[in-house]
Amino acid sequence: MAAVVHGRGAVVLAELEGLIAELEQPSGADRLLLLRARMFRAWVLIDEGRPAEAEAEAEAVLRALTRTMYVTDVWELELIALVCMGDVLCALGRHEEAETIARGHLPRAEGHLEFGLRLLLLHSLSGQGRHEEALAESGRHHPESSPADSGAHELATAVALHGLGRHDEAKEEAQRAMTACERYLHPHHQRVGEVRALLARMASA
Repeated sequence: MAAVVHGRGAVVLAELEGLIAELEQPSGADRLLLLRARMFRAWVLIDEGRPAEAEAEAEAVLRALTRTMYVTDVWELELIALVCMGDVLCALGRHEEAETIARGHLPRAEGHLEFGLRLLLLHSLSGQGRHEEALAESGRHHPESSPADSGAHELATAVALHGLGRHDEAKEEAQRAMTACERYLHPHHQRVGEVRALLARMASA
């Protein structure tokens, strides 16, 4: 659900660590903002190729939310944290565990959270080589996504099609992903790079 501009990861991490240090509070609204900052830090760590650190960060956030949910309503933040943990698990190659998270929490999600969990399910299925199931899932109704998620669903669908050897359809879907990315995202956004890499793989196949 989150990505950073290529080459700016170290800068973003430094900024986040400064914010996290400022927000270290025992309770209150700042505590929830702190947890959001730590989740974003986990996503940046994934983008920086440091999934083990991202896993530790996501686990810490989920533990904190477990303690917090008894005194305040944090279900939305909990679902975001679970999507983050699912992304971490995919980055670590633990796609079965990511699938369990997605399927286990989809029934209580809606809107952008449902989109995030359905996208996680797509990634986890393709990561296991279950491209037929991933493609079937991609064809289901998906809720509206935010501009930050532009091209994500199309890219996941293209990956599934490519995995099935349906290269012409995969290329068309990847081009749709690129068009969506170009509309809303920075040219150096990580997802743009992922689409380009997939198109390059298909061109050389």
